[in-house]
Amino acid sequence: MPSTTLEFTPAAKAPPVALDFTPQVEADTADIYARLKGKVSPIEWQLQAPLIAEINRLKRDMNAVILAHNYMTPEIFHGVGDYVGDSLGLAREAAKSKADIIVQGGVHFMAETSKILAPEKTVLIPDLRAGCSLASSLTGDQLRLIKQRYPGLPVVTYVNTTADVKAETDICCTSANAVQVVEHIAREWGVDRVIMVPDEFLARNVARQTNIGIIAYKGSCEVHERFDASDIADVRAAHPGAIVLGHPECPPDVIAACDFTGSTTAMIDYVMDHKPKQVVLVTECSMADNVAADVEGVEFLRPCNLCPHMKRITLDGIYQSLLHRQYEVTVDPAIIDKARLAVQRMIDMPPLKLPARYDMIKARHHVDVELIS
Repeated sequence: MPSTTLEFTPAAKAPPVALDFTPQVEADTADIYARLKGKVSPIEWQLQAPLIAEINRLKRDMNAVILAHNYMTPEIFHGVGDYVGDSLGLAREAAKSKADIIVQGGVHFMAETSKILAPEKTVLIPDLRAGCSLASSLTGDQLRLIKQRYPGLPVVTYVNTTADVKAETDICCTSANAVQVVEHIAREWGVDRVIMVPDEFLARNVARQTNIGIIAYKGSCEVHERFDASDIADVRAAHPGAIVLGHPECPPDVIAACDFTGSTTAMIDYVMDHKPKQVVLVTECSMADNVAADVEGVEFLRPCNLCPHMKRITLDGIYQSLLHRQYEVTVDPAIIDKARLAVQRMIDMPPLKLPARYDMIKARHHVDVELIS
């Protein structure tokens, strides 16, 4: 039996709503536009503002919230997102939200995680096709075989995974706390190596920050795996003073060429704290657009890569999802009970005193991972 199903139960046909750019809509969205002016053209805004106003009205009427990941486009992130941030932040918000309905502004594994943490709530995803190459790289059955091959070792699973994988996991992690989680679970189990799945590059980068041995799996994020060190070299040649920030899902040679590497939240904190004149965020493109709306005097340079799955989530999709209560994500209760333990252990980890940084120059050693073949 699959762990997850997607259900579409149309509500009674609602009367049509006139989504016009009226003076009232303009007034209701003026504060949002003030943040996005310069990032969104006036013509685009006249199309987006009526949807934003109507989505925000529907949320109030339905006691719904939208969890918007950092990779959402600016009109979603700043326009309708109630809680915004990285996977760990959104998971925490899902667990404590008092809303009846959660709309996931992100991909399917995030909606599953929300359902795992808030099984009594209705969790909607606006587009059925919003998947994740990394999450689809490993199944629960495959992880069970890996555990049989390495008995007695704890399993650390990246939160970018399906519910059935989380159900076979001892503790989840995000890029923000992966090193902390690996070292914690190794101490708890009294072992000197752990299984860490499914992101090969995150595992390789974590291995360079800890003395704990890592057994890794060959999965990757299609956004971050496309970067290579020549991209960084090209930027530095064109913009000698630019600061380059990388995400630990990138290959290690990319990370070694960056000035700073950390989770999406750590990258944002770096920009907000240091305000470099020119900066490159080596990650999904929309993150730079979202940060640019909150900081002045910083020029955001490319390269970046678009996530085709994240971009399936649109304002119109969110509007239709709320209007018709589509598409509901449900998870098998037996899977929820097992998966929640792993996710909750991650959430209960003590907060980091400083933003997690993957220091590839001053790494303690360069022992590589054992890659599962």
